[in-house]
Amino acid sequence: MLGKLDTDWPAPTRRRKPTVTHTSAVRIVDSADVSEDAVIGDGSAIWHLAQVRERAVLGRDCIVGRGAYIGTGVVMGDNCKVQNYALVYEPARLEDGVFIGPAVVLTNDTYPRAINPDGSLKSAHDWEPVGVTIRTGASIGARATCVAPVTIGAWATVAAGAVVVKDVPDFALVAGVPARRIGWVGKAGVPLKREALDGAWICPETGARYVETDGLLAEESV
Repeated sequence: MLGKLDTDWPAPTRRRKPTVTHTSAVRIVDSADVSEDAVIGDGSAIWHLAQVRERAVLGRDCIVGRGAYIGTGVVMGDNCKVQNYALVYEPARLEDGVFIGPAVVLTNDTYPRAINPDGSLKSAHDWEPVGVTIRTGASIGARATCVAPVTIGAWATVAAGAVVVKDVPDFALVAGVPARRIGWVGKAGVPLKREALDGAWICPETGARYVETDGLLAEESV
């Protein structure tokens, strides 16, 4: 349930200036701790006290906020935002346009223990990390926790402080502990309103129409 670090990897090397892996189009502030083995896409920014571990791959135009943690081998698509002090533990996968709010936690250990039954300290070889997958355009609100393994559907929204313990459908708005669906949201992130005449869901921001079928929502074809 809790996130744990991959302790078998050597201590990451602090990078103060971009090199070949971190191109001149990438901004990494002096106090950030970014592994030489991480790949950071053009236009991305890594802010104060953030840590990006070995083999992490960040797409173009991503933002990693102050004090955030990106774990070993985590993959992020283009245009993702990870806000201050969020913890994205490996092996999380974030598709394009994902928003991770302040102090969010994506866990990686279903049954956490510091020690084995014999009392010995657990190492990375004594447990199998499991990841959180977040689909395109989804948003995770401040201080929410996603308990791996779960998948957050495309364009879904997890409300602040929620604890997600099961998969979230596309376009779903979930809240609470444990998180439950309380509505639907469109691509603009605004809660949808139901049309009285034909039962379609309408985005008040864009006018886009969505159709609900068997508890799932899809954007109406034009």
